[in-house]
Amino acid sequence: MKSRSDETALSVQSSGSHNANRRFFLSTAAAIGGLLSANEARADFPNPFSGKKKVVSPTQKPRVGGGMASKIRKVGTVMDELQRDLMQERWDLVEKYPQQLRSFVPVFTTFTDAAFPTDIPTDKGLRVALRYEVGRFFACVERLRQATVRRDLDAAYLAYADMSLHFDRYLHVGGLYTYYDDTVSLEPYFKGFDDSALVYSDPKKDPAEVRDLIVMAKGPDKGKTGIVIGIYPDGSKTCVVKFDRYKEMREIKVCPREWVAKRLGEQDPDEAFLIPRKGG
Repeated sequence: MKSRSDETALSVQSSGSHNANRRFFLSTAAAIGGLLSANEARADFPNPFSGKKKVVSPTQKPRVGGGMASKIRKVGTVMDELQRDLMQERWDLVEKYPQQLRSFVPVFTTFTDAAFPTDIPTDKGLRVALRYEVGRFFACVERLRQATVRRDLDAAYLAYADMSLHFDRYLHVGGLYTYYDDTVSLEPYFKGFDDSALVYSDPKKDPAEVRDLIVMAKGPDKGKTGIVIGIYPDGSKTCVVKFDRYKEMREIKVCPREWVAKRLGEQDPDEAFLIPRKGG
């Protein structure tokens, strides 16, 4: 007779299997990436003036998750609601999110241990990387709580942006994305097209700020749209972009600000603002 823990583990196992070489590569890369600090992690993104190409981090092919995987993805819904309330400066609502998000700690723990349960180096490496992202995520939740107490909007935006970034990385490393995208860059698809086809303001003269709807004017994600959710004040000239939904996912990336341009003309609001607020 199977134990409850066995059943939980089976519910989050992938229906397919990666070959040994790919699993070793992914787990090693994930383990190394998991040891980076938040500032070091941003170093994966190129200095826009260096001429270097963007470092593309490996992403697992999607796993077919069970109930635990669905619960993990629900955190994304909570994050969307938090974005709505924070950007509308509803502090009375924002202050409730840290406790709500902490309720997901057992879910993260169970998924991490059940999805990669063995003592082989591949599973160990992935558990290390996932636990790192969870730790950084909840450290940022505490930063959000403190910023909320002080009613410090800029600090709250930055905490939320880092929360989003670490949660997105957890989804990538855990194979919880609903799709696998191995496209290195979208820029080749725009060759032969006049940049005026993308209507946006000059990022140098009128840079995008938090809450601005944007289009990527340069870089490997050129043409993608989204919203700025955070700007780093550390001199790196980078910001955090939350891309519009694609196949149920909203990817989060750190981008050079000169690649991120404000969209012009009448625009529909970001979808987070269309989420009905419970209780009105």
